[in-house]
Amino acid sequence: MLLGDVLRLFRKNRVRIHPTLIPMAGAVTFFSAFNSVAYRVQRAIFDRRIFATPIDQPPVFIIGHWRSGTTHMHELLAHDDRFAYPTTYECFAPSHFLLTEWYMARWTGFLIPSQRPMDNMAAGWNRPQEDEFAICNLGGPSPYLRLAFPNHPPVHMGTLDMEDIDKSDLERWQAALDYFVRALTFQKRKRLILKSPTHTGRVAVLAKMFPGAKFVHISRNPYDLFASTVRLWKSLEQVQAFQTPRHDYLEEYVFTCLERMYEGFHRQREQLNPSQIYDIRYEQLAQDPIGQIELVYKHLELGDFEPVRPKLKAYVESQSGYQTNRYEIGPDLSRRIADRWSNYIERYGYSEIGALP
Repeated sequence: MLLGDVLRLFRKNRVRIHPTLIPMAGAVTFFSAFNSVAYRVQRAIFDRRIFATPIDQPPVFIIGHWRSGTTHMHELLAHDDRFAYPTTYECFAPSHFLLTEWYMARWTGFLIPSQRPMDNMAAGWNRPQEDEFAICNLGGPSPYLRLAFPNHPPVHMGTLDMEDIDKSDLERWQAALDYFVRALTFQKRKRLILKSPTHTGRVAVLAKMFPGAKFVHISRNPYDLFASTVRLWKSLEQVQAFQTPRHDYLEEYVFTCLERMYEGFHRQREQLNPSQIYDIRYEQLAQDPIGQIELVYKHLELGDFEPVRPKLKAYVESQSGYQTNRYEIGPDLSRRIADRWSNYIERYGYSEIGALP
């Protein structure tokens, strides 16, 4: 993040930082000052060329609730060299990656764990990453800011559907995403594959910003989805928060996010041409990844699938030993999920699973 954004974040939360985490807050402040200086340099050098870069090939957006398989889909589509994607470094340093990625990503790899804490998938500066982090780090409003102070009320919930958002916040959000997409396009000169669960309830805004954009929507067993998302937020809060997380309202937060995202998504997708969006269930993708990706290519008209088939086959075979986490959900929570997320369950064909008795 930039220095001004970090200081505003601290001030808004009344600097309620746990004493043991003050050194981390100091380090974040120091690096945000570096980000701000580098951002000014990058903009001075590249701005004219960035904003003159046309987005001739609108992005493909991978959407769906957290832990629904969006990362897996991102990794699969990233194997096509005709496409490009934002890396973890680019999403965490969107303000200066054009200046610094060539050496920082090489010499600071030790700062990134080799596996993600929530699911043990491979991690690293050069792996595909979700652009919501870039929006947040460029000062755009994002619900991810709650990770810094998770014991405080959630923030920027309006960005989950863009239908009850302050005009100035919407403009800042659009400016951050537009800058990042143009900077990536300037650097990579390819069609971008972008993935962020937070984009699920924003499809109308994204389609307006990037005419002709395509969307891959993934759904998943809601009982696994709930448990996995709770685990996700707990693991991220553990390493990113300036407080000791209490998780007092975490389950309600998970319930509310899906409800708001999907109410917006179901309304907004009516504005899309059916040829722009393809729906897939995670269970189908896990069972037959190559066959399902081929259907994605066909429906969205992403080009000839055959050139990428051998690469996908090799990647899928390399992941054959990967095991997803398993969760046990008690009867009371299972019934709450069945009640709160009944629309999602019925719409995406999970009624046959049923809540525990």
